[in-house]
Amino acid sequence: MPAHCSPYQRSSMLVVALATALLLLILPDENVTAQQSGGPLYAVEVNGIVTAPTIDYLRRAVQIAEASSADALIISYSSTGGVLREVRIFAAEIAQARVPIVVFITPRGTQAGPAGALFVTAAHVSALAPDTSFGSPFPLAQVDETLSQQTRDLLLDNVSAQMRKWNETRGRNADWIDRAVREGVILNNQQAISLDPPAVDLVAADQRELLTLLEGRTVTLDDGRTVRISALGRTPTLIEPTLFESLRLALADPTVAFALLVLGSMAIYLELNTPGVGLFAGAGLLLLLGAAAGFLVLPIVWWGMTLVILGLVLIGAEFVAPTHGGLMITGLAMLGVGGGNLIDATQAPGAGVAWWALLIVIGGIAATAAAGLALALRSRKRPAAIGTEALIGRLAQVRRRLDPRGMVFVEGALWQAISESEPVEVGDWVRVVAVHNLQLIVRPLESEEPAPQEAQPPSGGRVV
Repeated sequence: MPAHCSPYQRSSMLVVALATALLLLILPDENVTAQQSGGPLYAVEVNGIVTAPTIDYLRRAVQIAEASSADALIISYSSTGGVLREVRIFAAEIAQARVPIVVFITPRGTQAGPAGALFVTAAHVSALAPDTSFGSPFPLAQVDETLSQQTRDLLLDNVSAQMRKWNETRGRNADWIDRAVREGVILNNQQAISLDPPAVDLVAADQRELLTLLEGRTVTLDDGRTVRISALGRTPTLIEPTLFESLRLALADPTVAFALLVLGSMAIYLELNTPGVGLFAGAGLLLLLGAAAGFLVLPIVWWGMTLVILGLVLIGAEFVAPTHGGLMITGLAMLGVGGGNLIDATQAPGAGVAWWALLIVIGGIAATAAAGLALALRSRKRPAAIGTEALIGRLAQVRRRLDPRGMVFVEGALWQAISESEPVEVGDWVRVVAVHNLQLIVRPLESEEPAPQEAQPPSGGRVV
């Protein structure tokens, strides 16, 4: 402080210096004050169709990350379809999470669809692997056509405003959002990163590169806190689904639910045709309950479900009242058309019964029916294998003289018999030519035919 300054000037300069120091303490540099929690690093994987069970699983992962003050939660997203009403709700929860949420669309070739666009927009940090994309050629938001045009525009504006706010808050490009909501947009990783500013934050080949790019990155959370991510050289802890969550995730797959519906119906048919201890009925009931659990969380097209049920009824009717394949062919056609249109594509883009599953189910039922028909035709050409008709053509040995009535031994039992010609002595061989009122009509063997070795009746042989 200069020596020539008056005491008043020195006091003023001291007050200014103290005020400056106080302001530096209150308003420090952002890079210095970003909180680094030093907490765990978590990861979760999203596969298959995103439905309510998927959202419940992800919601539990976010709760675990928040409870442990995690550095970040990385959502590896490889799904190609999802129920949009569920995705929109959870996207808002991602934006309001108390820990950084990183959405990473991976692996290569993943087309994340409209659900991926919502996840990428809401995430604090969005990343894409090479050769991946998000978005849809159709409008991202579907509005009931029965509403007035003014109401529809208002609802679409709300969706656009929310997504635009998320992207602008993260410093990402939001120019594509209005068109995506109303018309449809697909952005691949190159297009998204080349926009000014980019529509996504990072492009990483794999998780290792992603962790390197995340190191030291600062994220501003919804509550105003700024958090610095520490990820370099760390291995994220994978939050795996519980056994119950895994079961719900599997049942919510449209292909699995369709297969369970068909298998359950076939099991019920078997129980009706071969009533017994109820094994088929119990298995069929469990399979049908599993199918119902899956369809309850999916947007069903009811005319498609009606076709599936009618098709299964016609297929079952073919086994009960054969029509030479008419009911079977009609039922299979209805099953195929209904199964292919079972899920509402406007509410769940990318979700549906896999075509290969339809081919396997329809082909399997057709092959089974064809095999059953072939066996039935073959059995009609065979002589009777059971009952008294099966004795026709058999050789029998006379045990009581036939004059013309007597007893013969055939197939391990004694039978009353009538000779159709001359009397036959004990020990001679005859051939059964007919059965009448549980009596065998026999014919003596010609003298030149060699008689087989005499057979002895078993002990306790019965007389019929």
